[in-house]
Amino acid sequence: MAPEISGFSKLSKTEKIKWLASHHFTDDTKAAEILKRYWNTDKKLQQLHDEFTENTLTNYYLPFSVAPNFKINGKRYTIPMAIEESSVVAAASKAAKFWMKRGGFKAKVVSMVKVGQVHFSYSGNYNVLKRFFENIQPELYQASKHLTENMVKRGGGIRSIELIDKTNELKNYYQLHCTFETADAMGANFINSCLEQFALTLTEEAEKYLPFIETNTTLDIIMSILSNYVPNCLVKASVSCPIKDLPETEDQSAEAYASKFIQAIKIAEIEPYRAVTHNKGIMNGIDAVVLATGNDFRAIEAGAHAYACRNGKYTSLTKAWIEKDSFHFSIEIPLALGTVGGLTSLHPLVKLAMQLLGSPTAEELMKITAVAGLAQNFGAINSLITTGIQQGHMKMHLMNIMNQFEATKDEKKQLISHFKTTTVTHAKVVEALKKIRE
Repeated sequence: MAPEISGFSKLSKTEKIKWLASHHFTDDTKAAEILKRYWNTDKKLQQLHDEFTENTLTNYYLPFSVAPNFKINGKRYTIPMAIEESSVVAAASKAAKFWMKRGGFKAKVVSMVKVGQVHFSYSGNYNVLKRFFENIQPELYQASKHLTENMVKRGGGIRSIELIDKTNELKNYYQLHCTFETADAMGANFINSCLEQFALTLTEEAEKYLPFIETNTTLDIIMSILSNYVPNCLVKASVSCPIKDLPETEDQSAEAYASKFIQAIKIAEIEPYRAVTHNKGIMNGIDAVVLATGNDFRAIEAGAHAYACRNGKYTSLTKAWIEKDSFHFSIEIPLALGTVGGLTSLHPLVKLAMQLLGSPTAEELMKITAVAGLAQNFGAINSLITTGIQQGHMKMHLMNIMNQFEATKDEKKQLISHFKTTTVTHAKVVEALKKIRE
C-alpha cells in the first residue's frame, strides 16, 4: 500500500513518476521508461499538454483516423475520428460510401438552446417569492450584462430566466431555470458565469427586500451549474432511398432486408437491454468525432442517454420506416458542441480536425456529428442482420491479437492471408500462429 503523500501536485513530472514507480509498480524502472516514452520531444508542445489538466505524467494516445466519402446536405466531408475500437471507422466509411451513391445524408439543427440552473431553498410563502422574482427579474439580466455583451454580439446570450417551484418533490426547493444560446462556443464557462452572477444578484436583492416583505424567512443558494441535458439543443439527420436500392443477396431480397432492418430498430425501441447496446453503437461514431474536435464527449454521452429515456423508458435514438416504397432511417439527438474556445484553439490535432471539416460553425459540427452516429448505427444494424457482428469486428480485431503475441511482419502477412477465408477467433489466431512458428 502506498504511503500518504502531501504536496504531490507541486512535484515535478519526473518526481511524480519516480514516486509512483517506487510505490505502485513491481518494475519501477520499466514503468518509468514506459511513461517517459510517450513524452513529446517538442518541449513546448509537451508543456501545452501537461497544462491541460492536473498531475500530468505523460500522454495517452488514441488513434486519430478519418472516415471519407460523407455527403451531407450535398457537401462532401472527410470526418476525423479519435477512437481505439476496431471496426468503428471502417463501418462509418462503408456506410458513408453506401449512402453517397443514394443521395447522401440530410441533416438539420432544430434548435441550439442550452440550460443552466440556480438551485436554492426558500422557507417562506411561494406567492411572496414569485412577486419578488418578478420584480427583480430585469435586474438579473442587467447585472450580468458585463458577461453577456460579447456573446450577444455573436448572436447568443440569455434567452429566459424562470422561477420553478419544486417544493412538492423536495421541501423548500426552488430553482431559476435559465436558457442560453452560445453561438459557436459550447458555452459551459459562459453559462456558469452567468448563473453565478444570477445567484449573487438573487442573494443581494433577497437580503434587501425579503425581510421587509416576509419575516423569519431565509433564501439560501445551494449551487449554480449548467445542465448537460439539452433537449432543445437538437439535431436531426436522415437517409432514404427506394427499397430496391437496398442490399440484396441470394438469400435475402431488398424488401426482406428492409423489413428485417426495421424490425431490428423496433426491437431497440421497446427493449431497453437492446436499446443500450444499440445507442452505444451510435455513440461510437459520435464520441469519436466529439473527441477529435476537442469537445466534451462525457457531456454528450450523458445528454444523449437522458434524451433516450425522456418519455419514461429507455429507447432507441434512431428510427426506420417504409413510406411510398422508400426506406427511411433517421436520428434525433441533443448535441451541445462548440467550435471556438476550450481545446479547439489549443490542441494542434483539434485545429487540424476543424480544418479538415472546413472550419465548421457549431451548427455545422452538430450536423456532421449526428450523421456520424447515424452512419455508425446503419453499419452495425447492417452487419447484425446479414453476416453477424463478429465477422467484420474480429477481422478488424485480428491485428490487435497479432500484436498481443508480437507477430513478425512475415507472420502477420501469413495470418492475414489465412483468415481471409476463416472466421477469426482468439483461439484460432493463437493456433495458426503456433503452426507458423513450428
